[in-house]
Amino acid sequence: MHDTEPKTDATLVLGAGELGMAMLEALADRRTADGRTLSVLLRPRQDPAAEERIEARLHSLGIDIVRADLATETEDALAAVFARFDTVICCTGFVGGPGTQRRITAAVLKAGVERYVPWQFGVDYDVVGRGSGQPVFDEQADVRDLLRGQSRTRWTIVSTGMFTSFLFEPAFGLVDLEHDRVHALGSWEHRLTVTTPEDIGRLTAAILAHQPRLDDQVVYVAGDTVSYAELADRVEAHLERPVERVLWSMEQLRADAAAHPGDGMRAYRLAFARDTGVAWDRERTFNAAQGIAVTDVAGWLRQHRPAGGGRG
Repeated sequence: MHDTEPKTDATLVLGAGELGMAMLEALADRRTADGRTLSVLLRPRQDPAAEERIEARLHSLGIDIVRADLATETEDALAAVFARFDTVICCTGFVGGPGTQRRITAAVLKAGVERYVPWQFGVDYDVVGRGSGQPVFDEQADVRDLLRGQSRTRWTIVSTGMFTSFLFEPAFGLVDLEHDRVHALGSWEHRLTVTTPEDIGRLTAAILAHQPRLDDQVVYVAGDTVSYAELADRVEAHLERPVERVLWSMEQLRADAAAHPGDGMRAYRLAFARDTGVAWDRERTFNAAQGIAVTDVAGWLRQHRPAGGGRG
């Protein structure tokens, strides 16, 4: 274990991207005069002029900035940074490359951090297991094994499903609003759970504040859970016209991924073409139990796309 005992009442968020900023803003909103400090870990400055805006936003929220490169720092060096905090929340995703989440988790454990929320804001990796066709899913299973194999650091995994916006990501290809088309992965009855980053931040902050504490467990949240057929229905209702419905069969998805082994999007399509592990009923989520309002697919469309628009 690292020699330095973690400070109490000190939270470190790793990353200030889409999820990281949502997490920081939610934690800052909940912060009171109890003395808890909030910090964010960012890479060493690459372009000071370009980074001034985000730094100004962080400072306006009373958030301290810590500098370290998660992609290149050693486990020991990261542990030395993490040892200053009693709570660490990882919002960095997989941008650091393969193995980064294992190394971050190992450093958290070496530092003796009291409470850790790992980057597991996605599918139910216990159900998906290894060998899904998506290598980063295997690494997520490794992270769970590391956490469950020790007892010093308390941990909470927040299962969120896919980011809602990813449903409409052109490169992913599920919903093509420009051409009024919806694809299904494997079956029209397969379901997906989705949650916006803003809701993930608010819900994670609420989970961390919950009494009794939700330690050493997976907590499920959901902005929405829809089948592909229901997704097409909701897109039609929003656009106020029919959409073309195209099924990508399992055979097609497997062949497509095999023919393009370096294509991450094709691998993701295959990994999400499942009837287990990527969706759960909204009724059994933390936000439903606590009565916390969230943004569903229809709400996301209203916020981000004009009604009846898209063709052109």
